[in-house]
This record gives sequence, C-alpha cells and structure tokens, in this order.
Amino acid sequence: MSKMPELTVRSEIYDEYNYKTEMKPSKEGNVISLFPFWVPARNNTLKFDEDDDLDVERRHKEVIKIEHSSKTKIAMVGLQVWRGAFLLGDLLIHLGESLNGKAIMELGAGTGLTSFVAAIYAKSVVCTDINIGGILDLIKLNAKYNTKLIKSQFKVMPLDFTNTDWDGSLLNEIRKTDIFIAADVIYDDDVTAAFVSTIEKILNIEPPKTIYIVLEKRYVFTIEHMDSVAPCYETFLSLLDKIKLNSQWTTEKIPLDFPKYFTYDRVKELVCWKITSKSISAQL
Repeated sequence: MSKMPELTVRSEIYDEYNYKTEMKPSKEGNVISLFPFWVPARNNTLKFDEDDDLDVERRHKEVIKIEHSSKTKIAMVGLQVWRGAFLLGDLLIHLGESLNGKAIMELGAGTGLTSFVAAIYAKSVVCTDINIGGILDLIKLNAKYNTKLIKSQFKVMPLDFTNTDWDGSLLNEIRKTDIFIAADVIYDDDVTAAFVSTIEKILNIEPPKTIYIVLEKRYVFTIEHMDSVAPCYETFLSLLDKIKLNSQWTTEKIPLDFPKYFTYDRVKELVCWKITSKSISAQL
C-alpha cells in the first residue's frame, strides 16, 4: 500500500485581504506581507502646543513586515501567519500601557508577529519556538524588518513543548517572565498535550504568572458525533480541567469585545483564555 502524501495547508487570512507585496524574500517559496494596524494614543494627558492650542494625540497607523511561507505541511504551520496572531495582537495593544515594565515570553511564536507587537510596550520580550524548519532564523530576520517597532529588549530562544528539561538560560528567562502569550498552537492533539504540560510547569515556577492563549476552533464533521466538532479545542479544555484540579490557578475566557486594531475577520471561532498562577503569599 502506498503511503498517503502529507497534506499541505494554507492560512485563510491570505485570501481575506491583500497583504502580499512584490518585495523579494530571502528564500525561494517565501513571500513578504505587510500587515497594517492602528496604535492608539499612548495616554490621555492634555498637551498644548507653543500657541497654547490643544495638541490632540490621535491614533496612528503602523505596519508589520513579515516574511513567511504561503503554504506548508501541517508540521510546519508556524512558518505561516494565522488569524489568532492578529487577535492576540489586538489584545496586547488594548492592554497597552499596562504592559510597561513587564517581561513577556511568547510560546510557539512562528513568524514572530505577535512578539513584535508586545515589544512596542513591554520591558523585555523573549520570542520562542521549536528550532526546526528555520523558524528561529525566520523570526530573527523578521525582527530585523521591524526594528522600528521593537522598543524593548528582544531575544529569540528555542523552546520545544515536547521537552521541558530546559537549560539554565531558558529557565532563567522563564523565572523572570511576568506574562506568557501564545496564539494558534492548538492544531494537533499531541502538540496540544505537550503545550498544556509546558504551561503547567511554567505557571508553577515562581508565580505569580499570567498566560494569554488565543486559538481558533477548527471544526470537522465526524461520523462518531454525527456533527461538526472541534476536537483539538475539546482536547485542550479536557487537559486544562485535569491540571486545574491540582493547581492554584484562576482561568477565565476573555470576552472579545475589545477594539480591533489589525485588519482581519474576527470570526466567531476565535477564543481567548487567561490563566493566572498565584504566589504563595497571595494564597494565604
């Protein structure tokens, strides 16, 4: 029997809006896209110009330049940009000034897009992903494209969900991190299980720590259920319920009623979870 070919997948966002450019990518098969977004005024303090007229600070448009694959095998979907990255970017912009002074780490960062948004506000950003398929080199390249946006200390490090035997440098960064972020890392049951194990260990290291997780529920029709279900999302919820029983965590599903700053379709399948671990003193 011949082996079935591995499926190739393509992110839906590329067909929703015209992000693609004619810029020459660094690697054959890649494309370069420009993703526009709005940045609100930094504060509401009244300012006056030299003629004593009110100087109103308004929102302004920025653009993130990302080199990425236009389609990949399922195992390498991190080389593409997915809708959840925009939703997480919206959330970070909405949180805005509250991220000042915070250390942020992105898990499964892919092209790095959301980390670059975090770097507009945070004190430091560590952008992590598994070191396969040139993902880390792609993040570093995209960081060079977006140096104008990156206002924080910024570094790229390998982190594999299937291996939580971290070296000293990564463990030190995790200890220092206040907020973890992740988008579109729930697409396979094995990866989902490894991801939940990873955040379980992370959130129990020197709390308090907070993680924001954005994902898009992927529905499939199954004969077993005779209905359309989102199996990977159900796996995520099931694993989360199990570890919550033995932890001092608070979890909440965040309403998606904050403003939309990126240009994309905020579909109903998008969800955002916030998980927070409490320090021992806070538990007493």
